[in-house]
Amino acid sequence: MTILLPKDRLPTDRHARHGRLRDYFCDKDATATEVDGMWRLELGWPAGIERHVDPRIVDELIAWDGIGLGGMAMARRRSGRVLTALYDTWTLPSWTEWVARAGVPSDEPITILHLDDHRDLGSPRLSITDAGLVDLITGKSFDIRDPDSVLASCASGAVGMGSFLTPFLRAFPNCDVRQLGQAPKITATEDYSVVQDIHADDLLRPGAQRPAVRLDPLSDGGTGPGRYRATADLADWLADIGPGPVLLHVDMDYFNNRYDGDGDWPDRVRRHDPPLDIVLAKVDAVAAAMRSAGLVERIQDAVVAFSPGFFPAEMWQPAELRLRDGLAELYG
Repeated sequence: MTILLPKDRLPTDRHARHGRLRDYFCDKDATATEVDGMWRLELGWPAGIERHVDPRIVDELIAWDGIGLGGMAMARRRSGRVLTALYDTWTLPSWTEWVARAGVPSDEPITILHLDDHRDLGSPRLSITDAGLVDLITGKSFDIRDPDSVLASCASGAVGMGSFLTPFLRAFPNCDVRQLGQAPKITATEDYSVVQDIHADDLLRPGAQRPAVRLDPLSDGGTGPGRYRATADLADWLADIGPGPVLLHVDMDYFNNRYDGDGDWPDRVRRHDPPLDIVLAKVDAVAAAMRSAGLVERIQDAVVAFSPGFFPAEMWQPAELRLRDGLAELYG
């Protein structure tokens, strides 16, 4: 995909320009070339080994029909109610397919079980217009009730790994989000009110309003529609879940986030990097807690993502097998 930008939109310094593009496009690589006083951007999924901090990724891709590094972003497969992917971006298209099938009203109370070392509440590269949301990369419309349009914006990079929850919470404000995390990022139970916000674009269409979500701390605590709980405690995670459909998102970096997408990961003093036996025990504990709470049968759609460059590749297969054992009825 090619994008033309005025010359003043990007720094002239090569390193500063590279950093600017990485910050903006996040999951995709953008290469800038000066052409006739403009910047021509070429967007593509990262395919070079230097962009992937986990040395075992290539070996583990054999189980994914031997796809190359550049194919990871689009890789996904379904079994029953579970979509398994490498990038957790595909959580949003999977959930919107359920929305379309079930005809879910916008005021429906939905519980989201969000196992993740990250919130995934960034601002997607979508513009708020009078006609609805528009993909800033392709210029095409984005409609949460049109799964094809959602899929297209995930493929373009407008919606990514760190921002896929935001448009869903905008469309369904009565979601009760329960994030389960582990130390060092989450060490206590904290409750928030989910507030719709905007973020001003500063590259493709400067000043355009992009959808955003703000979490305002609640002094009195509590869960429910329009709220977000972040906790490391299994009991707090599943406490007082109300009636209605349940959606499950499992980013495997909840269980181990050795790399956290950081090439300097060996220098981090505090890392979430338990050994495999502890990871598998935690998988068992999470699955058992959901079964005991009677939630597994209520889950309408689930997405499990391996998050290359976050969750260690050598743990992909054993952890997936254990998760399939614990949540067998979802895989149907």
